[in-house]
This record gives sequence, structure tokens and C-alpha cells, in this order.
Amino acid sequence: MAENSKQTDQYGLASKAYGAGLARLSKAYEADPELCRDLLQDMHVALWRSLSSFDERCSLRTWTYRVAHNVGASHVVRQRAHLSRLTTLEHVDLPAIMPTPEDDVSEQQARQRLMDIIHRLKPPDRQVMLLYLEDFEAGAIADVTGLSPGAVATRIYRVKALLSAALSGKSQ
Repeated sequence: MAENSKQTDQYGLASKAYGAGLARLSKAYEADPELCRDLLQDMHVALWRSLSSFDERCSLRTWTYRVAHNVGASHVVRQRAHLSRLTTLEHVDLPAIMPTPEDDVSEQQARQRLMDIIHRLKPPDRQVMLLYLEDFEAGAIADVTGLSPGAVATRIYRVKALLSAALSGKSQ
């Protein structure tokens, strides 16, 4: 019973500290509001279950996002029909997602365009960018995703260049 209490306490800490980040992560993985709520619930259930084996070899933050990443990746695999619309960084069609120069873009519209671009990335590129937007360092992103820190840094650089070009109205 003490083990269950510790697990519940750790879940409470993780949920309070990283719950908003998990909500953003679930929205990045799933655009449909109903499926997004289900995905977020799955992330929380998986996190609670996983904490029984949490041995503190990494931070609670890294553990939380690693579990959420795994749940999100599994969700994407189950939603294979949507994968056909995804593309690699090199094949993103920027003109189709850029606003016209006449548009007066509000902050909310800019955020939506950012998320639209991120949704079109392949899952590994998307995951790296989402963790980067959550203020993870390259080393922590590498721990969560299993990529090398160098590969993470390269992906961040490429995605940032893509996003900068897309949001500034320039084509690469």
C-alpha cells in the first residue's frame, strides 16, 4: 500500500507540474477534440501506471514526457490513415500553408499556423519540435526520444528554419 501511495504522490506532482504540457502535447498529436481528450487521458493513465517502476535514474519531467511521447507515438501508429498526409521537413509545401501578405495576422492565428505546420511533420520531427517548444534542452530531448543529441540539434535547426520561412512568408 505504501508503494501505491508513493506512486499516487508522484503522479500528483507530475500532473500538477507537467499537466499543461501534456495537454499541449496531446493537442499536437491529435487535432480532433474528442480524440485529443482520449489521448490526454491515455497519457495520464500510462503515466500513473508507469510510476510504479520509476527509479529516479532520470528526472520526473523527463520520465513524464517519455511516457507521454510513447503514448503519443502509439496513438499515431493506430491512426495510420492520417500518416499519409504527413511529410518530411524537406517535402513540406510552404506556399500552401503561408498566409497572403495582405493578412493581418493576430497572435492566435500565428500560433495556429505554427501548429498546422507542426502537424504536417513526421512524428520524430514533430516530437523533437514539441519538446523544444516545452523548453527541453537537446540532451533532454535525446533522453525522451532515444535520438542522439546531435540528431536532435540538427532536427531543431531544420525545423526552426522551416518555421521561420513559413511564418515570415518566405519560401525555401
